[in-house]
Amino acid sequence: MTAAIQPERQTIKFMTEPLSTSLFAGAASRHIKAGDVLLIAGAPSDGCYRLEQGLLKVVVTSSWGEERILAMLDPGEIVGELGIIDGGPRSASVFAVRDCKLSFISRVAFEERAIRHPEIYQYLINVLATRVRQTDETVAATSFLTVQARLARALLELGKHVGHDDGAGRVVIRHKICRGDLAAMAGVARENVSRVMCDWTRNKVVARSSGFYCLIDITRLKRDMHSQDKWQRRAGDTNGTLLVGESPGV
Repeated sequence: MTAAIQPERQTIKFMTEPLSTSLFAGAASRHIKAGDVLLIAGAPSDGCYRLEQGLLKVVVTSSWGEERILAMLDPGEIVGELGIIDGGPRSASVFAVRDCKLSFISRVAFEERAIRHPEIYQYLINVLATRVRQTDETVAATSFLTVQARLARALLELGKHVGHDDGAGRVVIRHKICRGDLAAMAGVARENVSRVMCDWTRNKVVARSSGFYCLIDITRLKRDMHSQDKWQRRAGDTNGTLLVGESPGV
């Protein structure tokens, strides 16, 4: 994580949790290459993983083939926890963004360890609660933010996961990100990505070279992400009342 981009919420690092250690003690080690599939939505849930090294993306796909990236997962995070609790099929697909090393335990092994350590269930509930909150943020961004704000959010999120501070206040994303992935993260059409990127490039907010992005003006990106929140704006004739579909908070 770069010093230039600080997270607004702290991601739970599951590797430091004693219960995580108990859960994955003696787990099998697995390796996958960048671009490989770890989980497929709809497949049976045979166990869960803890990411030890690398980077993963969680993806849902519509019936017509449109993808939406729900989350990026860093080392220490658990993958496949929902299915191991309820036995249902995988709710999303997971792909390796970088080469990954993972620890795996089967559902049978999980049930045996949960009998000896029933507090593991509370631990996984906390994991699920964190995921639900993250998904709520993603849904809210897709529903209420403009295209420009969504793209700013996606770039800043990428900067946290795969960005490097170049020492001059800029963040270089040293991983080739195609515009299709940016569109899937932001929940926008690819042509809108091109339009906004052209504007940011012209105004020296973002630069792109050899497939790598450089976030030049972090302050501007943060301002674009926050200032274009639609639900914060009020129509001129509403006298401060909420518009239909808006929410004052939970």
